Amino acid sequence: MSAYGGHQATFPVATMCRVLGVSESGYYAWQHRAPSRHARRDAELRVAIRASHARSDATYGAPRVRADLAEAGHHVGCKRVARLTHDRPVTVLCCAPTA
Repeated sequence: MSAYGGHQATFPVATMCRVLGVSESGYYAWQHRAPSRHARRDAELRVAIRASHARSDATYGAPRVRADLAEAGHHVGCKRVARLTHDRPVTVLCCAPTA
């Protein structure tokens, strides 16, 4: 799904590109581009996060989910775990800020 997504019925591509300051050809090239390595890794991590969260009976927050992922060989930060669950059905708490 593109960022343009649900606005296609309301605004023409040319208008959106002009307002956003991008070329139409650039938009279409971006739309058909394969997901980046980072995006693919995020998708893998979302699956692992959901599994960890389900195993904990939805009681683990981001720090524990991150530790669980580290044990499974996925070395990621607590904030990335929280970011990846922000717009998903899984809700976890982020780690407390360090002093």
